[in-house]
Amino acid sequence: MGGSPTGGGTTIDYSIILAQARSNNIQSITFRGAEATGSFISPIRGANGQAITNFTVIVPTETAQEQLLIPLTENGASVRFNTNETSQLLVFLVNLLPVVLIIGFLVWTARRAQRQMGSAMGFGRTQAREYTVERPQVTFNDVAGQDAAKQELTEIVDFLREPEKYIALGARIPRGVLLIGPPGTGKTLLARAVAGEAQVSFFSIAASEFVEMFVGVGASRVRDLFKRARDNAPSIVFIDEIDAVGRQRGAGLGGGHDEREQTLNQMLAEMDGFDQTESVIVMAATNRHDVLDPALLRPGRFDRQVTVGLPDKKGRLEILKIHTRGKPLDVNVNLNDLAKGTIGFSGADLANLCNEAALNAARRNAKRISMRDFSNAFDRIVLGTESPPLSDAHERKVVAYHEAGHAVVAALLPNSDPVLKVTIVPRGQALGVTAYMPESDRRNYSRAYLYTKIMTLLGGRAAEEIIIKEVTTGAENDLRRATDLARRMVSNFGMSETFGLLNFGDDERQPFLGYSLSQGRSYSEETAAEVDAEVRRLIKQAHDQTIALLTENKDKLIALAEALLVQEVIEQDEMLRILGMHDDPRMERIASTHFSLGKGSPADDLPNGEIIQDPEPEATLKEADSSGD
Repeated sequence: MGGSPTGGGTTIDYSIILAQARSNNIQSITFRGAEATGSFISPIRGANGQAITNFTVIVPTETAQEQLLIPLTENGASVRFNTNETSQLLVFLVNLLPVVLIIGFLVWTARRAQRQMGSAMGFGRTQAREYTVERPQVTFNDVAGQDAAKQELTEIVDFLREPEKYIALGARIPRGVLLIGPPGTGKTLLARAVAGEAQVSFFSIAASEFVEMFVGVGASRVRDLFKRARDNAPSIVFIDEIDAVGRQRGAGLGGGHDEREQTLNQMLAEMDGFDQTESVIVMAATNRHDVLDPALLRPGRFDRQVTVGLPDKKGRLEILKIHTRGKPLDVNVNLNDLAKGTIGFSGADLANLCNEAALNAARRNAKRISMRDFSNAFDRIVLGTESPPLSDAHERKVVAYHEAGHAVVAALLPNSDPVLKVTIVPRGQALGVTAYMPESDRRNYSRAYLYTKIMTLLGGRAAEEIIIKEVTTGAENDLRRATDLARRMVSNFGMSETFGLLNFGDDERQPFLGYSLSQGRSYSEETAAEVDAEVRRLIKQAHDQTIALLTENKDKLIALAEALLVQEVIEQDEMLRILGMHDDPRMERIASTHFSLGKGSPADDLPNGEIIQDPEPEATLKEADSSGD
């Protein structure tokens, strides 16, 4: 008849409650959804005989509830309905949640599509950074070591300041100025200096920023850039690394609809669209002018080309003065000696040298930057970070004789650059280093100098053959550089007795996939084989002479190697004492420079297809012969 007690009383079957209601035995009842609780007028007996006054009943359906309400109301029982608002609200929210999620997803999708549409519409806007006259200006006083380039650009500044003078005479200022030079020589700085001197707006952008994944974006950005420049005239547009979009059209396997070609075509059209009265100058920078499209270089576009090369000694001194401005220098710091010892450094290299010297002084908690800091900074930049010494005795011996071989050959040959330091302390990826300093800035190199360089490079391998009686992989980098130099002597520089003045160098000015498919080589396979044979002969001849030279001076080789095993680092003076060469006039000239290390010779990486003019800075930074590269 009943169930277990609950919070509202004993659970009673619906049929019993209905019978009690019809018998007028229910005093009150409260409905809560499908459940009802109440009390009897007279207690009833449960299944186990207990008296039940309060009860709980489950009303299964609405019909059952209506049937129960009829006798209750007729007999005057107290009937109440208590709706659970919290439960109903929860049910409502649960039912509403799917609708909210669907609406939210639709709103998010619409907004995302709108953002994508806005982003796509914004692809065509230029990403150029604008430097207005209100911002701190760079002037020619901030540019050192490039006097010739500054002189060339002075006319551009004068035109931007007083264009009427030129227009009245019917003169047309160059619409474009192309700055050509190795990285780090100050091409961007020169362009900003022109804008600063002329007090005009300056728009700067990298050529790679024109190109995106969508076709036509580059051309649209070019149009937007030149429109902004015209709206802010007089102004300067500077495009860095223009070879990214300005390379020769038609090269490679792609078709004529390449995105870069469309960008270049638009750039050519914009530069042609300048009026003579529009004071907009386009300046661009590149270190690969040989790959640029001829249409870009013709008069009327980039019709003025300014070479921004590596600074000479005077230029390096001026650059050092700028970058040491505001830095506390010790009394022993001689900027003139630093300029002498940094042959081949670009402006960026010198700035890095000064910064590394300051960091080195800070690491040792010094209040001033000393010459020692500059020397350590030079070693860190050129030779690499010092690593722990070699622990294997045999490996130390191999490296010592390898580096001693380089040093002895360089010291004995009259056309070699003087050796300034020999070390078997690993630096960077090299197990040992032999460092040189050229006697002066070089622009041209003789056959004797280059042949001596090959012998010096082979000195390490030759020493291993003579003393160790076996060869190691430590000469890999030396052999690669020697072979490359010998091939250029034969193919490019006309320094082979067999081929005379013929040039068989490949056209490296067009380094694009597919270009060679339509061009072909200018010499036969038989000639190519003869070139290889001549290179092999030149290397073998230099190797044999190096073996003979070191065998004849075996005592010097052993003495220097044994000293390296003990001292690990040997400077120039100590090396001369060991070799008994204090009277070498080349060493005396360099000894006047108190800077401990010098820049290497550019002969390591001669420029392609040229008679060794203005070597690239990467070459000059790699002169130190190393073992284990």
